[in-house]
Amino acid sequence: MAAGNASLLSKLPTAAIGKTPDSFSSSPTVTLRPRNLLSPWLGTKSLSLQSSSLRPRPLKVRLAAATVSLSLPTAKPETVSSPESIPKWSWRAIKSFGMSELEARKLKFSTTGTEALLMGILVEGTSLAAKFLRASGITLTKVREEAIKLVGKADMFYFSPEHPPLTEEAQRVLDWAIDQKIKSGDGGETTTSYLLLGIWLEANSPGHKIMATLGFNDEKAKELETLLSEPGFEDD
Repeated sequence: MAAGNASLLSKLPTAAIGKTPDSFSSSPTVTLRPRNLLSPWLGTKSLSLQSSSLRPRPLKVRLAAATVSLSLPTAKPETVSSPESIPKWSWRAIKSFGMSELEARKLKFSTTGTEALLMGILVEGTSLAAKFLRASGITLTKVREEAIKLVGKADMFYFSPEHPPLTEEAQRVLDWAIDQKIKSGDGGETTTSYLLLGIWLEANSPGHKIMATLGFNDEKAKELETLLSEPGFEDD
């Protein structure tokens, strides 16, 4: 046994022989420093972590990103000059508009038209307008197919702008929705139902034509309008 221990000790480094576990724990702390990054294509800059790169973004940046869309575009600056009189858009309407731009980009359209507004309502999916469309047999898949037939398919190498500009028809839909909400005098928010009715009123627009092709008509529009005018009815 003693011979075996002697053989084991002979294999240990000379400096380690005779030291107790306590003496090992009291040994100096070794500080590891980043080595130079030696790479023929990255150069010889030292690899180091800066505390600034690990910090979260300033709060004001995140707040700005969260409040980009508080309203929808308008072509009537005289209305914007008195913001206290402008009915606010519901969050579902704002989300529907954002989805409209996204659908236009997916289909590589250069603009956001009434057909895109219609798709945006269906993509959001939880509003009264979206439910009303689905109950009428109008689905997102059908609208997409009809939009491609009507507007056409863009070149595969074309890239839509980040925010495809509104067509004149789509802008009139937004302005009509605000005006109609103001005329109703019942306060509250401008909802996706007003967007849907506005699309239907643009008789020569792609959105109207798609709705008509898929079975929407004046009777259904009147039914939705009647729902909105009922006392105490809450849209969206």
